[in-house]
Amino acid sequence: MESNPIMPTMPSNVSAEQSILSLMFFDQQNIPKIFEKLTPDDFYKEAHRIIFEAAETLFNRDTPFDLILLQDYLHSKGLLEKVGGLSYLTRLATLEQSAALLDSYLDSVGKKTILRRLILASDQIQKNSFERQDEPAEVLEDAERRIFEIAEKRQSRDFVPMNLAVERGLLNIENMYVNKGQLTGVPSPFPALNEKTAGFQPGDMVLIAARPSMGKTTFALNLAEYAALKEGKSVAIFSLEMSTDQLAYKLLCSQAGVDMNKMRLGDLNESDWDNIARVTGPLSKARIFIDDTAGISVMEMKSKARRLKLEHGLDMIVIDYLQLMSGKGDNRQQEVSEISRSIKILAKELEVPVLTLSQLSRAPEQRTDHRPMLSDLRESGSIEQDADLVMFLYRDEYYNKETETPGMAECIIAKQRNGPIGTVPLAWVGKFSRFGIADIVHGEE
Repeated sequence: MESNPIMPTMPSNVSAEQSILSLMFFDQQNIPKIFEKLTPDDFYKEAHRIIFEAAETLFNRDTPFDLILLQDYLHSKGLLEKVGGLSYLTRLATLEQSAALLDSYLDSVGKKTILRRLILASDQIQKNSFERQDEPAEVLEDAERRIFEIAEKRQSRDFVPMNLAVERGLLNIENMYVNKGQLTGVPSPFPALNEKTAGFQPGDMVLIAARPSMGKTTFALNLAEYAALKEGKSVAIFSLEMSTDQLAYKLLCSQAGVDMNKMRLGDLNESDWDNIARVTGPLSKARIFIDDTAGISVMEMKSKARRLKLEHGLDMIVIDYLQLMSGKGDNRQQEVSEISRSIKILAKELEVPVLTLSQLSRAPEQRTDHRPMLSDLRESGSIEQDADLVMFLYRDEYYNKETETPGMAECIIAKQRNGPIGTVPLAWVGKFSRFGIADIVHGEE
């Protein structure tokens, strides 16, 4: 492919850059706002980058943004002539501007910055594509990282004044009063759990943690299938441990009430086939989307989740499980902490609950009471701090064959930012890959 000998001019709005710098001389009250919205790299013209950086330095020293003081600073750094000398500074300081147009100027400069960064990123992506032809997966991940970094740099929230915060709070309270008894989040199939959580809330990181063989995956799938089949929700499942086929088996067993071991062995009778046929149609239509990429990164997960939300809608994400994800860090604890923080950010950005499964340390095995505690998470970086809701799963019969509660499980709510903690009893029907409502399964009143 022949290259174009005439390189197009990079996107920019030099006039808007001049206007912003000019307003800084006349309207000192807006300087903090300008520094909040822009960085030196947002200015296309080198002279403007230097002037803006100098203005930041003076501002951080509590020095007024003044023509003479700016000139002295630039002269002391040997940069005065590089910006066009005193004549150019004087020109900026004497331009007639309207403070009412500041937001428009800031918006224009910010948009041009995004376009320039996209062009530079695409150039590097193209270069990598030519030079690393044996590493397409790595090139793709690098491309996604570059694009999302650009997007995230432009995402910022302003302060919300108290009058607006109170207004929003009152509106939420009124809605809850009008819809008394209705859940505000994604429901679970367990009424006692819903009473404590009001459903899984948008933007929340929900941690489901347990020792191996407690039924974490089964529990998460039960939540996902209920949300999709009974509530019509769209659910994404990122399965890093089990394949899509394995999850499909578990979903079919759970819905059909067929013994999973019999299904594995092909030992099915006519009744089993009837039950499977009965649930196949509804399951096929359910908006459950499974990705079984091993070792997926949060960046790749975010990309796929965003695309899914655009194409099919998205109400809840399930990650099985956190420790199998790939991340960056000097050691494993830092890596897990970085993954955990990124998952919390993902939940907030997409405004959906993210149900994150996690393994626990061996600490519960070493106690007389094997029930998990929050302290069992503390060796896993910042997971406990990042999570809005922490639920532990515990089955006493796993440790104690003579237990007084066979076939029972506990969902222990150990942390909830905006609600109570406590324990919800559940039934465990492992052969059907299902948790159930305790009093229904066991015939209690």
